[in-house]
Amino acid sequence: MHAINRHFWYSAIIPVLLSNSVVADDDLSVAGRSIYRYYCYQCHGYSGDAITLASNYLNPKPRDFTAYTAELLPEERMLDAVRNGRPGTAMVSFTTLLTEAEILDVVGYIMDSFMSGSPVREKYHSVENGWIDHERYAAAFPFIEGTVAIDAPWEDLDAYQRYGKQLYLSACISCHDQANSADGDTIWELRAVSYPRKHFSHRADPEEIVSGASPYAIHDIPVVPERMSEQQSRGMRLYQDNCAFCHAADGTGRNWIGSFLEPRPRNFTDSGFALMATPVALRELIKGGIPGTSMPAWKAVLSDDEIDEIIAYMQAAFGVK
Repeated sequence: MHAINRHFWYSAIIPVLLSNSVVADDDLSVAGRSIYRYYCYQCHGYSGDAITLASNYLNPKPRDFTAYTAELLPEERMLDAVRNGRPGTAMVSFTTLLTEAEILDVVGYIMDSFMSGSPVREKYHSVENGWIDHERYAAAFPFIEGTVAIDAPWEDLDAYQRYGKQLYLSACISCHDQANSADGDTIWELRAVSYPRKHFSHRADPEEIVSGASPYAIHDIPVVPERMSEQQSRGMRLYQDNCAFCHAADGTGRNWIGSFLEPRPRNFTDSGFALMATPVALRELIKGGIPGTSMPAWKAVLSDDEIDEIIAYMQAAFGVK
């Protein structure tokens, strides 16, 4: 696998505006869209196509709503998935987070917007979403669309393409993470990110939404112990690549993603967890996952040595046994 070496402090705050200021069409559910953008967007995508960072590590992948019609995926099945979750997947039950009316709203929004057979009208890069003159990023579009391979040698690119590739790598890759390489391999590494620049809540009054720097940014700063062995250093990199997406770079689970998962990702800095988390117990949990939660099994992704390296880092950074 090819990899772009990006410093894991890069882009602690990704300028993605999950504002609720978009003007709705009359036939779209305003409430459903607001709920979708708070709870569903991170896995299923702004346009319902599941082209997201989460799709690269979840197995099975999040549902691509645009690939299914209402006949193939009836409303009652959709409602059941939101109410009860889907065993063996990262889709958890939302009955403790959403009212029945909200579940009906969000399922109706998904079906109307992504599964009706009509062109998807939910476009992210719009003026209403805060993207003024998005064409200024045009040089990066070929790399996002895959018409130019992102791993094409710099010397094979003309001046405009080199500018576009640099723009893509500095401004676009954290969200548009599906770029094509020449041989079809994945070329990025997973990173924990805070998605919204605005602290958006689907229940909050628009006047009360906190704007500016994301309140989750502090939790995207990795814990760097003063002294680390080579094993712990490798574990730190593996943790940031694979675990921080949900558990936060600082191990608290209080980043953007962790804030909406239910049950919440484990807070590794909690003193009670530190006392009970033996290496043997951690190894089994990481390898096998935890049923009924968003914690997947990593045994097919990480080797035993890599899991031990992550545990060694957690011991140094979070004080687990």
